[in-house]
Order: sequence, then structure tokens, then C-alpha cells
Amino acid sequence: MKNGSLIERHTFSKIPSIATYPDLLDVQTRSFKEFLQEDKAPDERANKGLQEVFLNIFPVVDSRENFILDFVEYYIDKPKYSVKECRERGLTYAAPLKAKLRLSIKDPTGETEDYTDTIEQDVYLGNMPYMTGRGTFIINGAERVIVNQLHRAPGVFFDESIHPNGTKIFSARIIPFRGSWVEFMTDVNDCLHVYIDRKKKFYVTAFLRALGFQGDDDLLSLFELVEEVTLADTDTLSLVGRKIVGDVVNEKSGEVLLETGALLDEENVEALKA
Repeated sequence: MKNGSLIERHTFSKIPSIATYPDLLDVQTRSFKEFLQEDKAPDERANKGLQEVFLNIFPVVDSRENFILDFVEYYIDKPKYSVKECRERGLTYAAPLKAKLRLSIKDPTGETEDYTDTIEQDVYLGNMPYMTGRGTFIINGAERVIVNQLHRAPGVFFDESIHPNGTKIFSARIIPFRGSWVEFMTDVNDCLHVYIDRKKKFYVTAFLRALGFQGDDDLLSLFELVEEVTLADTDTLSLVGRKIVGDVVNEKSGEVLLETGALLDEENVEALKA
């Protein structure tokens, strides 16, 4: 038998097959073809796969809007090496990816807001791993496959668990459609921490300050922990043990009577009422 020739098969079954065998590689090969859309003209490609990636990125405009870079089309050349050569030489079976881009320049004289000069050119973007006829990829000479994976639906998810010491641990996970995961979790000391992409944790106060809530009163107001009361109409005992959010200043003299974070007791509450 020569190399590459088909093996002749004989069947001795008495019952004929009533169903054809499915193409087990159809899912992988069809998905890759739909991703590239090589068999379609550039103006007929659907907004999906690689076409969608380019359309989401372009156009690119500079801060002064003097230049605008538009995407026209992309095309893929044939791989430089064959599958056999890549296996033998430890190479990656890849195809050159190129895109035609258009750079438009606004009128430098400022007489008009139109883009007067246009440059259109093919740009080499790099080599993209290319699928073989077997539905596999050759990466550094090794044959690899892509396994289908379940995608977590975007949204906000809440969870509760019990620590070995009996403390309840609460967590909330924000999963965006695209981007970094943000997870909030309490610890055994009831401190709230934040994880971004499941990396090193840090306090939620640092996270909120980065979002623009700089003051302590701003942070406390987010959790509805700040209450404004009128001393004359409030019972003294109901205020004992509570903390001051901001400095209490005498309006006439400007003297600071109580500093931020001070713990109220009966003596200083009565002093404030006076």
C-alpha cells in the first residue's frame, strides 16, 4: 500500500446503516470559516468574527480630530509553510493577516473642517494561527485543538457561604459582557474587599475613592450610614456611642469642638446642646 492511499474497507454486517456518520469536525471548521469569512467579498461580510473586531476598533481619531484612521477591508494570505513543514521544524502554522486602512487628514489651513488629504495603504498586522483541514492548530510544531467552553452570562451574581468558624461570608460578582470581572467579598472580620480579575484584594474604600468618592462622608453616605440630627429634638442617650462624620465647629469662634471620628458620650452631647 502506498503512502497516502485510502484503506479499502469491507463490511460483513447484514443490517444496512440507516444513518450517515456525522462530521465530527464540522463544529470547529465551520466556526473558523465563519470567523474569517474568506469566501465572501469584503463588502458582503457580515458584522461578526474578525470583521466585527475591526469595526469595533475603527475609526480611530486623534484628540484634536485632525486625523482619522478608517478600516476598509482585511485579507489573509496563504501560509508560508505547509502543515508538514511546521510539524518537522517546530513552527506555527499561520497565515499573514493584512488590512487596508485609510488615513484622512483635515485641511491644514483651517479654511474648512473637511478632510482634504487621504492616504490608503495595506498594513501587515502579523501572522494569525490558521486551522488545518483536521480542525487543529500547529503551535510551535505541536498540534493543538480548541475545546468549547461555557461562557458565563453577564450580570450581577450574589452568593453566601459559611466560614469554618461559623461566620457568614457574603460576596457579589459583576461579570460584564466584555472586560474585567469585579468581585466584592467580606471576610471573617466583616471587612469588605474587592478583587479585579481575581487578583490581589484591596479594601472597598480604596476602590470607591478611585471612582471619585474622596471624602469619608461620601463613602458613608453610599451605605446610608450618615444621619443628620437636630440636637434639641434628639434624646441624649440615643446619640451616645455614635461617631462624628465631620468636624463640629463653633460657628462664632471657629473652634473645633469635636474632630472627625470622635465617639460621642453623655458629656460632649450635653456640651453640644448647650
